[in-house]
Amino acid sequence: MLTTLLEKVSNRLCLKSNSQLSIISILAVTGPLIILVAGIWDAINHIQNSPEFFWSDPHIVVYAGVTLVAVASLFSINLLIKNSITGILKRGLQLVIVGSIMQIVSGFGDSISHDMFGIDGLLSLTHQPLEIGIVLSALGGFLIIKSRQNTNLNAFLPFSIVTFLLMTTWLAFNFALYFGHYIQCMPIHLIFSSGCSVL
Repeated sequence: MLTTLLEKVSNRLCLKSNSQLSIISILAVTGPLIILVAGIWDAINHIQNSPEFFWSDPHIVVYAGVTLVAVASLFSINLLIKNSITGILKRGLQLVIVGSIMQIVSGFGDSISHDMFGIDGLLSLTHQPLEIGIVLSALGGFLIIKSRQNTNLNAFLPFSIVTFLLMTTWLAFNFALYFGHYIQCMPIHLIFSSGCSVL
C-alpha cells in the first residue's frame, strides 16, 4: 500500500530515480541534524526543570526530524523495489530504512516510557536505540551522497560528513555515561545532569 502510494506520488510529481535519491539523501542528513539540535534543546529544558512530558516542544521537533527520515525511508523502499540497485547505494538506502524503523519503534517506546515513568534522562532504554537509528540514517545519507559524487549532491557531501560525525559523537558521549558516570556526572557536566539522574 505504501509503495503504491509512493509510486503515485512520484509519478504525479514526475520524480525520476535521481530526484528521489536527492530527496532521500537530503532528508536522511537534515532529519538527524534537526533531531540533534532538538535533543540538545531537550537537555537544556531538563536543566531549567521544565515540566517533562512526551509532547514537549523539543520532542515535537525531534519527531519532526524523525518524520523527515521516515519519508526518506519510504522513498528508499520504493527505489529498492522498483530498481536493481547494488553496491554502496543499496547499502545507503538500506541503512536509511533500518535507521528509520529503529527511530519510529524507539519513539513509541519513549512515549510509553514517559507515560509510565515521567521524566527521563539521556540514558534510557528508548533513547540509545533511537540514537543508533539516527546514526544509521545519517550514515545512509552519507553513503547515498558518496555514491552520487558526480552529481549536484556532491556539494552536500561535507554537510553529510559533519552531521554523521556530530551524531556519532552524541551517541558516544551517551554511551560513555554508562561506563564513566562517576566522572561524567560531576557538576562540570551540568548540561547533561538529567542523564546522570538515571544512573
